[in-house]
Amino acid sequence: MSTTIAIAAPWIQRQLSQLLGQRGHAWLLQGPSGLGQYELGLGLAQAWLCEHPTPTGACGECGSCHLVGSRAHPDLVVLMPETVLLERGWPLSESAQKEIDDKKRKPSKEIRVDAMRDMVAFAQRTSARGRGTAVLVYPAERMNHVTANALLKTLEEPAGDTRFVLASEATHQLLPTIRSRCQTHAMAWPSEAEALDWLQARARKEGAKEPGAEQARVWLQAAGGRPDDALAWGRSGLAASRWSELPRALAKGDWSLLSDWTAAQQLELLQKLCHDLMSVAAGASPRFFPVDSLPPAPRWMALARWSSALMQAARTVEHPYNPGLMQEAWVAATRQALARRAPRT
Repeated sequence: MSTTIAIAAPWIQRQLSQLLGQRGHAWLLQGPSGLGQYELGLGLAQAWLCEHPTPTGACGECGSCHLVGSRAHPDLVVLMPETVLLERGWPLSESAQKEIDDKKRKPSKEIRVDAMRDMVAFAQRTSARGRGTAVLVYPAERMNHVTANALLKTLEEPAGDTRFVLASEATHQLLPTIRSRCQTHAMAWPSEAEALDWLQARARKEGAKEPGAEQARVWLQAAGGRPDDALAWGRSGLAASRWSELPRALAKGDWSLLSDWTAAQQLELLQKLCHDLMSVAAGASPRFFPVDSLPPAPRWMALARWSSALMQAARTVEHPYNPGLMQEAWVAATRQALARRAPRT
């Protein structure tokens, strides 16, 4: 059985073929979340290291591909926050794992400078398997200034045959000097039909009951057209009926449908609802919810204040002072914003 990293999504495969046909030692993959930056970045690194690469990617059968699939390739460094490494099945360094096991600290949500310095030392070494070395950084915006500065010189003048792929979901947060040292690739969006076919196929592959086209379409709309995010909604068990009930329920102060949601998920929902109401108020179509599920649009100034408050809340949502009080504040702000209806025209 092959342990290759599969590139199943057709829009990812097309972009991989495109990038492999171009030269460059450092790529920056940019775009919003859910478009497959991680999958494309890893596919690119795997193809660089493959013993029998093809114009469309890695062979998937050689020793190098098996090592990438088993997360043990000696010529590949994957730089991610420790929380993301654990989520995606990558091993931590021995020292980091020991500190976490001994409860000296929690897994980091940023790319640690220690890991970056280890990568700089790695880039000085000779390739173990003779195909050069590769470095994947994801999400690249999780580097702080110290970590990013540790990367800069190696990124500009890599020793030997080291190639980099930085995958980001928020490139505006990267240092300009990091961006200027990379060739940039904007992630492509799939068509709705392509994304829906992929969603249904993935659900079937993961052993879940295959969703109907309408259910898959709700997931895709809830994710703003981003397939990876839509798959996450599918895994959460989000039902189409529940999604369409949420806007009017929240307008009435009924949060019972969100009782099993995390604070981050609740905030994301409120931001999407605010976005759609602002779109409708401006005469545009909503992006995340069916138009007939939305409550009457509030006054623009009320929406603007609500949007600003939600952006402020996003800065501390992962470290709330008191989750209960925070949700109470959101309930009050939501009811206040949605109560101020715009005058009829």
